[in-house]
Amino acid sequence: MATRSYGARVLCLRAAAVKITFRSVSTSADTQPKADFLKGEPHRKHPGLSNLKTLRLPEELQVAANSIIQSARVPQLAELSQKLTNFLWSRKRPVEDGALRQKARSLEKALWENAMQKAEDIDEQALEDSIKRKVLTELKRTTYHWTPLRFDDELAVVYMAARLAGGYAAVKRALHEIKKADPSFAPQFLLDFGSGLGTVAWASHSCWGDSLKEIICVDSSAPMNILAERLLRGDDELAQPHIKQVYFRQFLPVSPKVQFDLVTAAFTLSELPNAKEREEAMMTLWRKTSSYLVLVENGTMEGHQMLMEARDTLLQKQEKVLHDPRPAAVFAPCPHELMCPKLARQPVTPCNFQQRYHPLPLPGRNECQTEKFSYLILRRAERVKAESEPEGLSWARLVAPVLRRTRHVHCHVCCSDGQLQHQVVTARKHSRDMYRCARNSDWGDKLPIIQKVEEDVQNDLE
Repeated sequence: MATRSYGARVLCLRAAAVKITFRSVSTSADTQPKADFLKGEPHRKHPGLSNLKTLRLPEELQVAANSIIQSARVPQLAELSQKLTNFLWSRKRPVEDGALRQKARSLEKALWENAMQKAEDIDEQALEDSIKRKVLTELKRTTYHWTPLRFDDELAVVYMAARLAGGYAAVKRALHEIKKADPSFAPQFLLDFGSGLGTVAWASHSCWGDSLKEIICVDSSAPMNILAERLLRGDDELAQPHIKQVYFRQFLPVSPKVQFDLVTAAFTLSELPNAKEREEAMMTLWRKTSSYLVLVENGTMEGHQMLMEARDTLLQKQEKVLHDPRPAAVFAPCPHELMCPKLARQPVTPCNFQQRYHPLPLPGRNECQTEKFSYLILRRAERVKAESEPEGLSWARLVAPVLRRTRHVHCHVCCSDGQLQHQVVTARKHSRDMYRCARNSDWGDKLPIIQKVEEDVQNDLE
């Protein structure tokens, strides 16, 4: 009797679990009309889409760049630009002094212990000198040697050939995130830190050309500022700049009370020599932000980690004097403000995205290329749940390519609870609307995910 009673109890609980699961799925399918998260849009244009089609440089910018390349006559420009691209992609953060000293102490300790085990009568002074030489040699051999990029006129042209189109594509994709999610935002004043070739000015003008009244481009390199201004004038000194009210500076505006609607720093953090300077730069840029701060870096492990470092600084560090009391909130791409789950998994992989683009026409270049980048957008506002967002539903970020199969779609998403999930989306399980949205989404888009309540049968048995 006891065995049958226990078995009957198991069957009842399983039946109840199946009934609950079926009810939750059917309810989600029946109570999620298009108005809930589609906002009246068709599935192929659902609100979570942020990917762009293959991008081209603005025609005026491409014509100016081609004119500069032809007049510069840099020998082997295509090969030099590819070498520079490889160098920038493999670039790492400078090794911090504290980490270097710790490594030196560990090496020295290991060498001393090894020497003491092998010899009884030793000349300590000679041994100490020998160990110091070995430590220095090992540090030189194994430590990444970071050097700042110093541009002259020729290197600036090589950089333009290598990075103009790809940098523009990454920045345009990041800015489009704001334009899509916050259509009422119309920035008037923009600050671009580490402006380089002025790609932010061109990308922001393509998004908000009618509203922008002043763009301040800050870059410490005079040759880069000169080249960026040549691009704006179409490589014609007498011509009017294509984008007006663009001003070039070599230093940031001093007053902390001067704020800009939009502040950007694209591929700039990797040019700062240590963590302290990166932190100070982030705090300075945040003080100057009245609405959005946009950071873009290479889609490498180093680029992603520098962005997460900046994210932690702005979310956690408290300033002594607050000129703007509104706190920082993550706007994109993270759907949460917890630790990045990709950094907690082994092996650690960067959170990055990609954008297709047409490169400058150089020998050996393919028709289209893909820019892989990481980005972070913060805003001056508390993160609030959208009023139209149904209970139990949240927008998750697709962090890998979508795999479309017969009647189901594989989606790898970062969710609002700070966890990575592999969702197999089907019409039967998640509703027809959710399934069609998934089929029309891709890497980098947001996807509405229903958070289900799991029934733990084993706990009930115990």
